[in-house]
Amino acid sequence: MSCLVRTVSAVLFDLDGVLVESREATERVWLGWARANGIDDDELRSAMHGVRSVEVVRTLRPELDAVAESDAIERLQAEDLEGLRAIPGAADALRALREERVAVVTSGTRALAAARLGAVGIELPAVTVFAGDVSRGKPDPEGYLAAAERLGIDPVEALVVEDSPPGIEAGRAAGAATVAVTSTHAASELAAADVVIPSLEELPGVLAERFDASSVLRANGGP
Repeated sequence: MSCLVRTVSAVLFDLDGVLVESREATERVWLGWARANGIDDDELRSAMHGVRSVEVVRTLRPELDAVAESDAIERLQAEDLEGLRAIPGAADALRALREERVAVVTSGTRALAAARLGAVGIELPAVTVFAGDVSRGKPDPEGYLAAAERLGIDPVEALVVEDSPPGIEAGRAAGAATVAVTSTHAASELAAADVVIPSLEELPGVLAERFDASSVLRANGGP
């Protein structure tokens, strides 16, 4: 008996750790904030990846004005572009996809997303969901549901590409298929994803071989 192949009508990318390698810049800003607020480096790192800045502040220093603190942190990150680079395979993966079938869902602000993508030569997609566009950040599925709605697709026909457990949880909760890239977390931490890959270079092949993604992939590199 043959198995049904899942249809993918759009690909929804996280930004940091999926399209842009930004750990050094992110940690520079966050570690400065943490040390100014008496927070241990390890405690910070355990809380900061894959979620919105406002949630990190609320978790670690609930007595502070989380919105004001996160706004300042995001501004500093948008100004700190040193060491940013595109994740290997990111540009090629995006070129392999129809641009009207792609979205970015990020825990960062519009200014931060634009600065980081611009710094590595990647154009901000027409459909991008920023931190301020949702009331609940990852692992809540709100961002991915919003991206699917803006693209005019059923969320179950979306493929979410993430690098963190909260992101994978958000994609699954939205009903999407999920691909995890081991750029920031070990494969064992991302085992909840449908597919785990070591590099974004493998994404076009995964789409072609594991899914019915004919409406997403450019035919023979064409339009």
